[in-house]
Amino acid sequence: MGQQCYKHMNELPEPPAEALALSERLADLIREEIAAAGGSIPFSRYMELCLYSPGLGYYSAGSQKFGAAGDFVTAPELSPLFGRCLAQSCASVLTELGGADILEFGAGSGRLAADILGELETVGQVPGKYYILERSAELRARQQETLRTRVPQLFERITWLDTLPQASIRGVLLANEVLDAMPVERFRWNGTAIELFHVQSEDDAFGWTPVEMHSGAVVEAVQRLVTDNELAAGYVSEINMTLAPWLASIAARLEQGILLLADYGYPRHEYYHPQRSTGTLMCHYRHRAHGNPFLWPGLQDITAHVDFTAVAEAGSAAGLEVTGYTSQAHFLLDCGIDRLLSATGPTDSLDYLKQAQQAKQLMLPGEMGERFKFIGLARGTEAPAPGFRLQDFSHRL
Repeated sequence: MGQQCYKHMNELPEPPAEALALSERLADLIREEIAAAGGSIPFSRYMELCLYSPGLGYYSAGSQKFGAAGDFVTAPELSPLFGRCLAQSCASVLTELGGADILEFGAGSGRLAADILGELETVGQVPGKYYILERSAELRARQQETLRTRVPQLFERITWLDTLPQASIRGVLLANEVLDAMPVERFRWNGTAIELFHVQSEDDAFGWTPVEMHSGAVVEAVQRLVTDNELAAGYVSEINMTLAPWLASIAARLEQGILLLADYGYPRHEYYHPQRSTGTLMCHYRHRAHGNPFLWPGLQDITAHVDFTAVAEAGSAAGLEVTGYTSQAHFLLDCGIDRLLSATGPTDSLDYLKQAQQAKQLMLPGEMGERFKFIGLARGTEAPAPGFRLQDFSHRL
């Protein structure tokens, strides 16, 4: 998730004792798995354990993650304008389908759901159901508190899920900063072979150990990247092997509607650019960004940028149509952020000035406007949803 973190690692504050104790419990669990595996595990498995181990992983434990008191600031935490704009896109699809549902993956603090539902009520397009698929019991409780407080009149329409529903879905599926938190494989091209980075434990510390690989799905996928992008020896990066099956499982249940994905990333030719030779792996702790994923397991977020070409390919392979790809700035402009901002009141009011500043952070290229992208994958819809009409960069994929 979050990208609003740019301070250096040497400024990281020491976690409290109780948090360190939880981290050590998770570290013990990881050491046990490494030992059982014969001395190392793939980085993707290490990342999964750090983020999602029940009760101990970053997204499963009880620490504050979002907002000023957490580790990063996401767009919904920054401004209600983000959710209100997204609601305009949702409303268009719900109108076209004659009423349908919304499903949000990983709803964070619940603020995005609250902003979307509130705006949809205002424009007269409340969904039949608003589903939230949330793996974290702690975050689910936080979402319920937020939504009971913010939209009590709509709370009965909200249903929490542990897994994708078995029944088919008609409507809008939302995933804001979900893809960047998926476990990735980290690789190096050594000039003659693919090396996958594994994680080992030595003297109670975790570290990298490269393992040369010559077969398997990951090797085949990485070899295509090396060949197509003419990567030089020593090139290090990441690849998300869980993306395609995840999208396929969603497509299998999407009867009609659109999947909207928002995250930070690049088209493939930019992601695997020769000059981006150390990858995109990043960790976030208390609004600081650094590159050490072995520090305090379970207490920091671990992320990688998104290859949006891979998203488009996986969506198409699963039978979905790419209906648009654009920057966050263009998406929000097309959804009427300027109109929503002007409706907040007089331009000299404190509320207007506050929201105008928030809008700048959402929109400016040096902030979130260009780093974050939106992509739409649809089935059975006629027109592009609001967000992609102003500027569609699908040709760059």
